[in-house]
Order: sequence, then C-alpha cells, then structure tokens
Amino acid sequence: MPPNTPDSPWLRHFHPAPAAGVRLVTLPHAGGSASFFFPLSRALAPAVEVLAVQYPGRQDRRAEPCVDDLDTLADLITAELLPLAGRPLALFGHSLGAVLAYEVARRLERGGVPPHTLVVSGRRAPADQRGEGVHLLSDDALLKTVTELAGEELPVPDEEVLAAALPSLRADYRAVETYAYRPGPPLTVPVLALTGDRDTRATPEEARAWSRYTTGPFGLRVFDGGHFYLARRPGQVAGVLRQSLA
Repeated sequence: MPPNTPDSPWLRHFHPAPAAGVRLVTLPHAGGSASFFFPLSRALAPAVEVLAVQYPGRQDRRAEPCVDDLDTLADLITAELLPLAGRPLALFGHSLGAVLAYEVARRLERGGVPPHTLVVSGRRAPADQRGEGVHLLSDDALLKTVTELAGEELPVPDEEVLAAALPSLRADYRAVETYAYRPGPPLTVPVLALTGDRDTRATPEEARAWSRYTTGPFGLRVFDGGHFYLARRPGQVAGVLRQSLA
C-alpha cells in the first residue's frame, strides 16, 4: 500500500483534498498522536491537505516499539515522505515535532526536494537546549509535568489512559532531550515560527531564534495562549497557515 493512503502506518488523511495545491505534514508533540491535528486538518480543508504523522507506540500503533532517538525518527519519516515529493510538501511540527520537522526538512533538502515551508510551533531553536531531564523522572513526576504543561488547553485523560501513555511519553521526551544539534548549512526555505504568549517552553524571543536556521524568509506569529495554544485556536492558526502556504 503506498504511503500516501489512509492505511499507511505513518500518515493519516482525516480530510482528503486531492485538488489542494500543498500538502501539510504535521508532526505532534511528545506523547501526542496524529489525532491532535484533526481540528487543524478540518479547518484547512480543502485548500490544504493535511497528512498527520502517527509515531509508533500509540493509538493504533501501540503494539509497535517506540522510537526514542530523534535522528532515527527523522530518517524513518523522511523515507515515508520522499515518494510524495511530486506535490509540494510543507512541514508543521509542534514542540518535539518542531525539532523533528526541522531535521526532516534538512534531510529533504539534502535529497534535492526541499519542503515548501517549515512551520515550527511551541519550541525553541534546535541548538537552544535547556538540559531538561523529564524522561528521567519517576512515573508520577513525569505525569505531573505533562499535566501541568497541558494546563487548561488540553483535556487531562483519566489515570488509566495516562498510565497507558507512559511508554510513549518517556520515549518521546528521551528523544528530544538527548537530541544533539549538528551544525550545518541553513535551510533555504521559508520558516514560520508560532508560539503562545504564555508558553514557558518557547517564549516569543526564543521562537524568534529560528530565523538563524534559514536563508529564506522568516516569520513569527504569537498567539494568545500557553504551550498548547493550538488546541484552542485551530481556526486562527489555519488562517495564518493558509496565507503562508498560498
């Protein structure tokens, strides 16, 4: 089965839009799944077709081992996207997904098929690490950290669902917290950074630092909200994306 079908283990088509000029590949946050981007996909269709990435180890891929190395994950996702390069592909990553989308963009550009645009959301620039060790916390402390980060913007699942999500949460945090940026040529494609004005994980000034990672156009948009501003404002974000991807 070709990887651009709904049956692909990696990509989800919530609102197929074959006539759309651009496909937007969305990469979720730590512990997140493809369904996080369902509201954004609905808001963008049919002008933009969203392909939401489903990482191993969650939802319908729960039986598969998690990938706890960001470079390995970037290699695997790039391999899935290369056959789709016949149509313009843009990348949108939130939090962990932002760094992952950047590494996928680097690989696509090296392969001669640079993305149309890179959109990075809720994350500091790749070299700006804080030395966090969430993946080393106890189960209770890890879940407390994730719950606090969600704030009032994401519904908090019940304890049973949270417990089931622990392996993917820990693997994802390990992937992003052990990631080591390797200097190289900047991208040549447009980069758009998005963040919430109350996001403690990516302040507007930290988000602005993404401008150093491309020689192409750079834009910054700050929304009202915290780390998961997107969950409350898919329509507003969709409006910004439609302008950027036009």
